[in-house]
Amino acid sequence: MAQDKHVYFFGGDQTDGSAEMRSLLGGKGANLAEMTSLGIPVPPGFTISTEVGKLYHENNNQYPDGLDEQIDENLRKLEAAMDARFDDTENPLLVSVRSGAAVSMPGMMDTILNLGLNDDAVKGLTAKSGNERFAYDAYRRFVQMFGDVVLGVEHEAFEHLLEAKKAAKGVTLDTDLDANDLAELVSEFKALVKEQTGADFPDEPRRQLDMARDAVFESSNNERATIYRRLNNISEELGRTAVNVQAMVFGNMGETSGTGVAFTRDPSTGENSFYGEFLMNAQGEDVVAGIRTPLPIDELQGVMPAAYEQLTGIGDTLEAHYRDMQDVEFTIQDRHLYMLQTRSGKRTATALTRIPPDDLEQLLHPMIDPAVAVESIAKGLPASPGAAVGKVVFTADRAEELAADGEKVILVRTETSPEDIGGMHAAEGILTARGGMTSHAAVVARGMGKCCVAGCSDIIVNEASKEFQAGGLRLTEGDYITLNGSTGEVIEGAVQLIDPELSGDFGTLMEWADEFRKLGVRTNADTPSDSRTAREFGAEGIGLCRTEHMFFEGERIDAVREMILAKDEVGRKAALDKLLPYQREDFIGIFEAMDGYPVTIRTLDPPLHEFLPHTDEDVQELADKIGVPAETLYQQREALHEFNPMLGHRGCRLGIVYPEITEMQARAIFEAAVEVTKRGVKAIPEIMIPLVGHVQELALQREVVVDTAKKVFEETGTEVEYLVGTMIELPRAALTADEIAQEADFFSFGTNDLTQTTFGMSRDDAGKFLGDYVDGGILEHDPFQVLDQRGVGQLVQIGTNRGRETRPDLKVGICGEHGGEPSSVIFCHDS
Repeated sequence: MAQDKHVYFFGGDQTDGSAEMRSLLGGKGANLAEMTSLGIPVPPGFTISTEVGKLYHENNNQYPDGLDEQIDENLRKLEAAMDARFDDTENPLLVSVRSGAAVSMPGMMDTILNLGLNDDAVKGLTAKSGNERFAYDAYRRFVQMFGDVVLGVEHEAFEHLLEAKKAAKGVTLDTDLDANDLAELVSEFKALVKEQTGADFPDEPRRQLDMARDAVFESSNNERATIYRRLNNISEELGRTAVNVQAMVFGNMGETSGTGVAFTRDPSTGENSFYGEFLMNAQGEDVVAGIRTPLPIDELQGVMPAAYEQLTGIGDTLEAHYRDMQDVEFTIQDRHLYMLQTRSGKRTATALTRIPPDDLEQLLHPMIDPAVAVESIAKGLPASPGAAVGKVVFTADRAEELAADGEKVILVRTETSPEDIGGMHAAEGILTARGGMTSHAAVVARGMGKCCVAGCSDIIVNEASKEFQAGGLRLTEGDYITLNGSTGEVIEGAVQLIDPELSGDFGTLMEWADEFRKLGVRTNADTPSDSRTAREFGAEGIGLCRTEHMFFEGERIDAVREMILAKDEVGRKAALDKLLPYQREDFIGIFEAMDGYPVTIRTLDPPLHEFLPHTDEDVQELADKIGVPAETLYQQREALHEFNPMLGHRGCRLGIVYPEITEMQARAIFEAAVEVTKRGVKAIPEIMIPLVGHVQELALQREVVVDTAKKVFEETGTEVEYLVGTMIELPRAALTADEIAQEADFFSFGTNDLTQTTFGMSRDDAGKFLGDYVDGGILEHDPFQVLDQRGVGQLVQIGTNRGRETRPDLKVGICGEHGGEPSSVIFCHDS
């Protein structure tokens, strides 16, 4: 029975791979094979596939059958190609062992150079090269790298011995050490290995190779690789590494040899000029280590003109072949140029599909001045990007009070509630000790464009004494702090910020994107000012206007509470009549800002208890204000208490039990639409009913909206076009979308609640354990940050498909937090 192929050779006409095999060979291995096929000078070698790494990790560090035999076979090919022997003492073949994942993760995994050396082979290398210093320089580098990467000896311990040797010789550069110095270092390095590991340094080349292979595969799970994948949303599969074994070429053979890194054009400006750095008499690690100062790549033209001309020519070839700017690594050995790597460069992007969305987002918010060194005192979730500086305050009232006096404040809370909305609006930024990426603080802050760090468990907030602790620090009201909402960092003191600037190039880029995109982009906005700002940034309407946010300003909250406390429908309507003009004025401002663009308005969603005061002090204050006993308020609050309010009396359920609420909101919407229409403003209201799980719920609420519209149109003699739709945020709604579409003109998937109800996880409490789920590999991402495509995403697809079976022209959108997350947007685009 034929064994599976696990090892792929690259070199001359025996090359097995290509650039299309990136997922199997990793980016480095695939590109080495591709460059070889293009006739570019690449040292030959072979790649142990990513599939081997997967099997290794899944089978208790056991390799598939036949792997050793395939490695031996490819070693023989490599020996023939290089006319040298891997375990020979007279004509030794040395190799590098490098990682290479399908997605570039520079510096995250491990590399070993000069593998195959021992006390005998170094003598053969000396004789072969005629350069004893070079041979022992290669040897000491190998022992140091192997000792660090494979054997776990701290890099600093080797560096300490190296620095001591240079100090004893009275020199500052490694290149000032002679062959005897380097030979002594090899002995000292090996003694260090024996001291720290209890074992001798391995001398047998084949064993060295096996140990290095294991170390590279293990490095795919090291802390820095894991963090890099998480920060860059790289899946474990795409982050899985291959192992590349490649014949060594040496940039440290003297002044006719060197090494460098280059880009085929300027990565900052995109200018079509070769850009990079190099060092003579060095290996690749020297360029990035900072011990020696590299030279600009254009100076290579004077040092070695033939190599420079060949290098730039290869750069042109690679850029034309890959149709993208390339980031290359090269070595010159005794005036002969070899290419060691190519990959698409990271730069200021000039092509739409190559621009990281997060890079653009940085342009839209204030940032900490990168020239300023900062040190964080705590770290939470990067809930809303940008940066903010201000004085610490602990109550919404205090935030509003100080902001009204022109002070900049940061609202610090254990967690926020809807009652904090005024203070949140007044504050420069929000910091909470609890809550996740879709907690109240996070969602509202993002809607406002406010910087927010949420779920910061590093801090202990004592609102009563107006202080919070972070580590050994105690900060009180009035102390300055700085928030970095893009990283989740909390910094003591006021740090210099820089304002966002949208350059002409940014606008041009967005115009290019408009030519190709299929999805429309709306904003979440609840106020006229937010709506105007959104239009300035190109929003094509409002996808979610949360009407409950309009209830918390000024005297409005009192009318809401009066409605809640009313004993009958007459009392509720009287209170709602007070709210009507406020809502109407808000909608007038929003329609004016969105002239000609649709505005999707969600009817009241949160449970009523959220509008009642929480503290005894606030209860008494309200009782005095509205002239009722405090006990009455306590009784009503208790009557509204629910064990699980997120699954309780909220959304359409409120409108069904109290249809007068929906009627008031619909009247405010239609009266506002009629008024602006008479002024020549085109209003396009879309009324959205939340938390529908049964078609009959929508039918009842739709009837209230339609009846109210008819009355307003008859009273005013003016009609406007409108739609009535629903949020799909319950699994049953998605599964019965064909029925619900009979009553809905549009769907908008509320993926925050749909994720919550699908997983059975509270989005405000799951932050306590979701980090462990992600770190432990149960979940690839926090599902409240990145759409769970296999579960929640399937419900989105089912709901869309079934809805359009009933109503082919059904308009579908997404209004959860996932609508701003790049991979989730791609899912929506592809669906």
